[in-house]
Amino acid sequence: MDRLRVLFLCTGNSARSQMAEALLRRRAGDRFEVYSAGLEPKDVHPMALAVLEEIGIDTRGHRSKGLDEFLGSVHFSYLITVCSRAEERCPIFPGMGERIHWPLDDPAAFEGADAEKLAKFRQVRDEIDARIAAWLSTLDAG
Repeated sequence: MDRLRVLFLCTGNSARSQMAEALLRRRAGDRFEVYSAGLEPKDVHPMALAVLEEIGIDTRGHRSKGLDEFLGSVHFSYLITVCSRAEERCPIFPGMGERIHWPLDDPAAFEGADAEKLAKFRQVRDEIDARIAAWLSTLDAG
């Protein structure tokens, strides 16, 4: 059976979409091919990688990708935007299935001491994981 493809889209593909990709892959990688991309890709934020590694996710190979890597070449069953800017600016493109929006705080924009920033990354990571769990439950119920 072919796995459904999911694309998490954010502005920079540096934090939220990276975490979502890793978390869905961990929870349901046997059911989905999981990708992430950004409209304006930036380097992956080191704190995003750190909070994933804290919970046992191997982040080797994580890299920021642009949406153009996928446009017209990959069919996605689900496109999940994880920031309002990406939701507003994301084009409609052929091969896109259901579009979902999860407005999440940008942990990279949070200002404070390093310990406070890390706490914000953990909070957003846990919120993403909870949204993924709830989404998977609705898919299983449907």
